[in-house]
Amino acid sequence: MAVEIVKPRIDKRDYKRIVLQNKLQVLLISDPETDKCAASMNVCVGAFSDPEGLEGLAHFLEHMLFYASEKYPEEDSYSKYITENGGSTNAFTSNEDTNYHFEVNADRFDEALDRFAQFFIKPLMSADATTREIKAVDSEHMFNFQILLVQLQKHLSAQNHPYHKFNTGSWDTLEVKPKERGIDTRKELLNFYEENYSANLMHLVVYSKDTLDKAEQLVRSKFQDIRNTDRDQIRFTGQPCSAEHLQVLVRAVPIKRGHKLKIVWPITPGIRHYKEGPIRYLGHLIGHEGEGSLFYVLKKLGWATSLSAGESEWTYEFSFFKVAIDLTDAGQEHFEDIIGLLFKYIHVLQQPDASKRIFEEVSSNASSCMLVNATNFS
Repeated sequence: MAVEIVKPRIDKRDYKRIVLQNKLQVLLISDPETDKCAASMNVCVGAFSDPEGLEGLAHFLEHMLFYASEKYPEEDSYSKYITENGGSTNAFTSNEDTNYHFEVNADRFDEALDRFAQFFIKPLMSADATTREIKAVDSEHMFNFQILLVQLQKHLSAQNHPYHKFNTGSWDTLEVKPKERGIDTRKELLNFYEENYSANLMHLVVYSKDTLDKAEQLVRSKFQDIRNTDRDQIRFTGQPCSAEHLQVLVRAVPIKRGHKLKIVWPITPGIRHYKEGPIRYLGHLIGHEGEGSLFYVLKKLGWATSLSAGESEWTYEFSFFKVAIDLTDAGQEHFEDIIGLLFKYIHVLQQPDASKRIFEEVSSNASSCMLVNATNFS
């Protein structure tokens, strides 16, 4: 079925959506002028699908797919090939998705894409690599303060919601506790991959110099062997926060010197109103730095050095709106006053005359961003 793809008037790239026989959905982008090519694969399975007692397994699998494959058995050869050819690669695991992506010099894209495709066809996950990568996951958990803060927020949510679960993984959750219960983590890892990594749950985007026809031919040849089990996408309903989980004040001592104030609200996900963009509108107003804004007042008082606002973690069922303020030493002493000013500012924004001009400004900015991205896309 043909799909109309909306793009800026100045965008000279060509687009095409195809679906392979294995039900893998693909967006092709042709840009003859680019010197870098890229690809991104999104798998509709994330941390919420971690088995009970193996917290962090989805994230651990994300790490393991980088190691080796049956076609390219040398460990880390994929990452090495990408970096040696002017590229970069990364991945992330969210609540309901896992995303893998890379970019590379255009003349090396064919082989890079082939190596990338093997993640989803026949990866090798050796026992030696399993042990080493559990340690890497544990290190990521232990030494990233931002991850620890996210886990703290999860811990304060409803215990019967999957958002509450520890999702990064650690030596304790992936090695020590499973062994105590007689669970083979590597076996469970392979089972998780076999059960969840089905082509019908994947979406691929390919950005290349080739014509759309040539790009389609390339993609079909490299990704048609991904197994499709017609697995249903699991939907996680319900809200992670009720009244008892709100109006909570938490103090955390950072590793680095500095003060930061974060205020978080559960909200209706912005994706449900993407055409109207209310979250973008609120983020623009609360994060505004001009005269009369919240930040303007806080800076003038000597209490803050920066302020940002917008949607943070989200799924189709729930979302959070976060205001983050970098405080001075004086601001730290007046954090309660700052919270009071924030809520007064929000009250002003709730007035009916707050807004048409601002909404049109935000809409214009969004259009400008689309045009800028069209000229600077990489």
